Amino acid sequence: MEKSNIWAVIPAYNEEKSIAGIIKKTRLYAGMVVVVNDGSKDKTKDAAENAGAAVLTHVINLGKGAALKTGCDYAVRKGAKHIVALDADAQHNPEDIPRFADKLKKYDIVFSYRKASRKMPFVLRFGNWFISNVVKALYGISLNDTQCGFRAFSGEAYKKIRWNAPDYSMESEMITRAGKQRLKYVQIPIETIYSDKYKGTTVIDGMKIVLNMFWWKLFKNGK
Repeated sequence: MEKSNIWAVIPAYNEEKSIAGIIKKTRLYAGMVVVVNDGSKDKTKDAAENAGAAVLTHVINLGKGAALKTGCDYAVRKGAKHIVALDADAQHNPEDIPRFADKLKKYDIVFSYRKASRKMPFVLRFGNWFISNVVKALYGISLNDTQCGFRAFSGEAYKKIRWNAPDYSMESEMITRAGKQRLKYVQIPIETIYSDKYKGTTVIDGMKIVLNMFWWKLFKNGK
């Protein structure tokens, strides 16, 4: 797949230290890089613009789900055919983008899973295992790692999985919608750098995610 056909969307909140490096690496593999500055209080916006990304800004912090949706909505309005979502904190390696792009030739959505490692905090390993089993039982989608945010989808698939959750629940909501819409999916392994073990999904987030999945199953039919 040609680089020009790939749009990368990166939600960012107070990531001035890492965002420029991520953008520069991502531009090697994506024709367009969109950063959503989610109410950052530092110089994330300036760093992203100087690194060559298109920057959209939330005046206040709305959450990862809201930021990613803003970026994907923008990309689709501009005609994006394929979108790759990745984090701004250097945990995801842009060099993996071509692997996602290759899978998008046959699949609607490409998930990734972090290889088993003791570097992953125990609470995250247990949470991923538990949530993955709930997802499989409720929606029939079997994934190794439901909370990894490095994933890709076609523009048409995005219209079917477009989520409502403004926070980390969006990663699970995306999966539930993919299951309900019977989208073709695949998962690929990636390496992940755990630079901040306290960043990301917390125990409270995990509990909310599981409750939301039951809610979506029982009361949110269709989409």
